[in-house]
Amino acid sequence: MSGTRQRARGGARARDEVVRLKRALAAAGRRIAALERLVGRDPLTGVLNRRGFEAELDRALAFSRRYGTGAALAFFDIDRFKGINDRFGHAAGDLALVHVATALARNTRRSDIVARIGGDEFIVLLWTAGEADAAAKAERVREIIERPEAGRPDVAISVGVTVLRTEDTAETALTRADAAMYADKTRRTGLRRA
Repeated sequence: MSGTRQRARGGARARDEVVRLKRALAAAGRRIAALERLVGRDPLTGVLNRRGFEAELDRALAFSRRYGTGAALAFFDIDRFKGINDRFGHAAGDLALVHVATALARNTRRSDIVARIGGDEFIVLLWTAGEADAAAKAERVREIIERPEAGRPDVAISVGVTVLRTEDTAETALTRADAAMYADKTRRTGLRRA
């Protein structure tokens, strides 16, 4: 075999190998993207988890600063959640968590962002909502969540609302929303932060 033929075959093999490697790399990229989407979701409720929400909140804060778009956070916490688990079992507790997540997702706009950020803590980013509108929306959703339903333990919710500020970080906004929720919890139930 001449040197020219060998070089041609070697070049063809190299091109085939490059094509194969590009396809494998593209497939790996798709798998990584799918896994990254899963990492940001709560497996029980299907809404975002804390990691996914904080990434969205960082983007929302940057967008809000750049374009002057207002937004608010509504922080929801199930009152006496441990009692639901202790009295009815963890399956009932899971049912209560799914109920809250579903009610939040169904009763907010598709552009709003719903997340479970802790055991029994949920948060909603409400786009273009001032404090009064966000508080009214949160109260309507609380009423929906607290409606008794056959086959599910009754759920009571405390909620706090805050608007995003230009100087906010994800941490400061979440801390303020959490404090507002605990003020509501203390007022409604007498429970205080430990």
